[in-house]
Amino acid sequence: MAVSGVTPFLWYDDDLEEAIASYGRIFGASELDDVRRYPDGRLFTASFEVAGQRVFAMNAGPGHPHTDAFSFFVDIEGGQAEVDRHWEAFLAEGATEVACGWLTDRFGVSWQIVPQELMTAQTDPDPERARYANDAVMKMKKIVIADLYPESAA
Repeated sequence: MAVSGVTPFLWYDDDLEEAIASYGRIFGASELDDVRRYPDGRLFTASFEVAGQRVFAMNAGPGHPHTDAFSFFVDIEGGQAEVDRHWEAFLAEGATEVACGWLTDRFGVSWQIVPQELMTAQTDPDPERARYANDAVMKMKKIVIADLYPESAA
């Protein structure tokens, strides 16, 4: 049996078009594909891209809320300025800060805004520095790269 790919699938109550527009404002617009509409014109299903990741989604009513057991990991290059830009864009779109670089958007989808520097700090060959980074991130909502290193506490 051949598999042509694996794509995340999200279930929305009735606000899929709003979600797609919101993600477009944060990450840049993407074209909708596989668009199907209910007879009254409301969006039923569509696929779209979020930062290069294909996502398929459906408006199908309440009963299956999103959970943070599934989240999008946003791998940030470009330092603190890019972390700040994405974080603020999500907040402007109605997201709620959670902890450790996580946000929940107004649709209930969880997002992790993770600078590459965090992964480097957490795997520092010096176990004390790695532990410091791990402890520091546990106290943060938005990740502040400078605060991952002991020398920033001096």
